Amino acid sequence: MKRYHQLLLPLIVFTVMACMKSNKSDQTISATETTIQQQPSLLLTDTSIKKVVKTDLQWEKELTENQYYVLRKKGTERAFQNEFDNNKKKGNYFCAACKLPLFSSTTKFNSGTGWPSFYAPINNNRVKEVVDKSMGMVRGEIVCARCDGHLGHLFDDGPKPTGLRYCMNSAAMLFKAS
Repeated sequence: MKRYHQLLLPLIVFTVMACMKSNKSDQTISATETTIQQQPSLLLTDTSIKKVVKTDLQWEKELTENQYYVLRKKGTERAFQNEFDNNKKKGNYFCAACKLPLFSSTTKFNSGTGWPSFYAPINNNRVKEVVDKSMGMVRGEIVCARCDGHLGHLFDDGPKPTGLRYCMNSAAMLFKAS
């Protein structure tokens, strides 16, 4: 009988610990599911340009490492090695940070540059052009009008009807097929 008591105590401890770990995993899954459900949807009707202001730490927690690098640190992803350069699906592109609808696939074209390019935004008030004097040149930097996230650059070698090329980073955008 004493031998069973020696085996029983470790078995009880192991069972209790396993149950506690299982409950913790369930809580983690529930928290993850709640976070996913609470994320705002990508809606074309979301047109408010009310400023979204967050600290770098808040942005870093909400964005992937690559999104943070591009949107908040004004980084550029590699040409021809990004998600949306060859995307030919119909739909819309949204700011990856604040989810503002930015571009439609109807204005997307193959610029041959290796980055997704558009000849116009959905609405001119969705993006802002600021002067970028980095890398020894003067260019028009395009930022999101709502969160000031860096999206890419603007050039005047695009197709008709605008003659503009909004050369964007895939990491700065999310795509929703229509």
